Amino acid sequence: MNQNLEELKSSGNKKSGFATLIGRPNVGKSTLMNHLIGQKIAITSSKPQTTRNRIQTVYTCDRGQIVFLDTPGIHKAKNKLGEYMVTVAERTFQDVDVILWLVEPTTFIGAGERHIAEQLKKVRTPVVLVINKIDTVKKEELLKIIDVYRRIYDFADIIPASALRGQHMDDIIDTIFRYLPYGPMFYDEDTVTDQPQRQIVAEMIREKALRSLDEEIPHGIAVAIDRMTERKGGRMYDIDATIICERDSHKGIIIGKGGAMLKKIGSAARRDMEDMLEAQVNLKLWVKVKKDWRDSDFLIKNFGYDKKEI
Repeated sequence: MNQNLEELKSSGNKKSGFATLIGRPNVGKSTLMNHLIGQKIAITSSKPQTTRNRIQTVYTCDRGQIVFLDTPGIHKAKNKLGEYMVTVAERTFQDVDVILWLVEPTTFIGAGERHIAEQLKKVRTPVVLVINKIDTVKKEELLKIIDVYRRIYDFADIIPASALRGQHMDDIIDTIFRYLPYGPMFYDEDTVTDQPQRQIVAEMIREKALRSLDEEIPHGIAVAIDRMTERKGGRMYDIDATIICERDSHKGIIIGKGGAMLKKIGSAARRDMEDMLEAQVNLKLWVKVKKDWRDSDFLIKNFGYDKKEI
């Protein structure tokens, strides 16, 4: 076995494998992944339930390739969408070579973290604890946090980091490669994500809505891309999209006085789209009410959330 490993190393074979990012909502998983990949793929917001799908992004370098799975935050589900999100997150534990568990820098370990630790004890995958947001605590406090987490789980590694400030990103990459098998790359070196452009465009609109709207509304919104066509010459895209909400009162807030809020969301999303598509974007937004869509299997699937095997 060791001889084969040495042969693989000497023959220049690269390492390739899968790493999943897990953690409670709003611990910085999407921010970390965007930083590691070097460009924005997953949407970020201070509000929970930002990530709803399992997003695959790809990091390629001279050593090989890491395929990241950014999962929804693990939380107590309140509806079918919530159940779907938690199932997606927990299923990835078995499918990867290494698990990165992101936590806040605190010595208080709540029920949510304890639930994750119990789920992790059921798998043999190596788990790396990433203590995020270390820029917000003192070094002596960090040592206490590490000690507290060591008591609830036997981690393969523990890495303090700050996704927002880009601190210790190289340490995370180095650690992941330590646990990956030798083997061919899964994607070509230019691939950054497996998400279709339409899906990324929809997520960009949802992110801007999350950032602009009141606390209660974002949980109940989805975005459907009705049309996305490229004009001849490739320098302009026409995109029609609908923001779906659950209540008539929400529709009025999303549109805003004289359409001001909808215009704000559209303008901010269009800038991100133009950067990604490297073309001008003619974006038209509508708002529709579909009551209780988060409890409808059909509508959850219709808005791009894959319900297979659930």
